[in-house]
Amino acid sequence: MEMTRIAKRLSFVGIVGNILLSAFKLYAGILGKSGAMVSDAVHSLSDVFATCIAYFGVIMSKRPEDREHPYGHERMECVAAIILAVMLALVGGGIGYSGIMKIMSGENLKVPGMLALVAAIISIATKEWMYWYTRAVAKKINSDALMADAWHHRSDAFSSIGALIGIGGARLGFPIMDPIASLFIFWFIAKAALDIFKDAIDKMIDRSCDEETEKHIRECVMKTENVIGIELLKTRIFGNKIYVDVEIKVDSIYTLEEAHLIAKAVHNTIEETFPKVKHIMVYLTPGIRE
Repeated sequence: MEMTRIAKRLSFVGIVGNILLSAFKLYAGILGKSGAMVSDAVHSLSDVFATCIAYFGVIMSKRPEDREHPYGHERMECVAAIILAVMLALVGGGIGYSGIMKIMSGENLKVPGMLALVAAIISIATKEWMYWYTRAVAKKINSDALMADAWHHRSDAFSSIGALIGIGGARLGFPIMDPIASLFIFWFIAKAALDIFKDAIDKMIDRSCDEETEKHIRECVMKTENVIGIELLKTRIFGNKIYVDVEIKVDSIYTLEEAHLIAKAVHNTIEETFPKVKHIMVYLTPGIRE
């Protein structure tokens, strides 16, 4: 419930902020005769839809397990992140195409006004603040969808830097710098989209944890009393949670009930030490203590 409330507040700030910023940048781009700023305004407007998708992804992922989804709904955040990545790629592609067409035609290369330059500076400051704010919340509630949304804000800040360079160059006597800035914006958007997409796909196909995390899990298991070895350890990332399968070796002198208590201790220790671990399966193999 607390996570839902935090995500709702963040989404409200993001949606209102992006609508106001988009309107201002679009006005500045049209009045200031800057194609780069208009492109940047479109990018900011896409953030409104991105924030909505991220919010619903968080809400859906927090739904409890049910009969049809016994493992929960965590992967809904991955789905939301993939949708965000596709949206970013489409927006970036449109901006890049527009920039290329203007460069190739060599027409309508106007010198942007001062208002467009001011809008770029305001956009950089605003979007960078939104990036850090969203990133902090995403880390607090461990949300992949909100982290993707944070990078959406960061890509917008980068695109505004590109617009600033392009507008500044055009005002210094190089009008072609304005459409070139659109290509710069496209590159940052495309890279952000690819990174978000790759991370979401990795989590959708049960990628294992990194070596450092698995090393810590092994150490945690071996510290449990009466565990004399680890035969097998498998991990998989399920949405923003971790599933663990571990096969431990215990001395064969223990009764079934005693061995079960050792396995339960391993389960509880992992669960208490690693908050991201949602499910643990502990298997037993008899052995001889050396």
